[in-house]
Amino acid sequence: MRCSSRPRNWRPDMRVLLCTTDKIGSRIIRAVTWSRWSHAAIIDGNEIIEAIWPRVRVSSLAEAIDTHPRWTVIDIPVADEAAAIAAARSQVGKPYDLWGVLGLGLKRQWQDDDAWWCSELIPWAAKQGGTDLFRPDALRRITPEHLWMLPAP
Repeated sequence: MRCSSRPRNWRPDMRVLLCTTDKIGSRIIRAVTWSRWSHAAIIDGNEIIEAIWPRVRVSSLAEAIDTHPRWTVIDIPVADEAAAIAAARSQVGKPYDLWGVLGLGLKRQWQDDDAWWCSELIPWAAKQGGTDLFRPDALRRITPEHLWMLPAP
């Protein structure tokens, strides 16, 4: 018999990469969103699932870390991590939501899953995995900083 050291309320975690560069686009995103981070991606093993111009894609975690001088990994508790990651992977190939990013101050509903920007894909995937990360009335503008501010599991 094998014993577990996990607490009774343990939940699986979805790992998320938060990162930034000193490039002008990154600086603009950080300024507009009042964030220390300009990009967010879901980690799946050695890969990341990310919404980046021009579309949602799967790429290398090592490459993302190498190209971003400042980064961190956070854990977001989800009821079903596999379902959350599968949901994110189902969005690969969908377009980057440039209009959503340009209109961050507008009331675009991120639940419209026809296009994504990086930090809105993550709470959507978590919801597909059975976990609501944010109040429904706050979902119109999720930034990398909002993900950073979530409580640690």
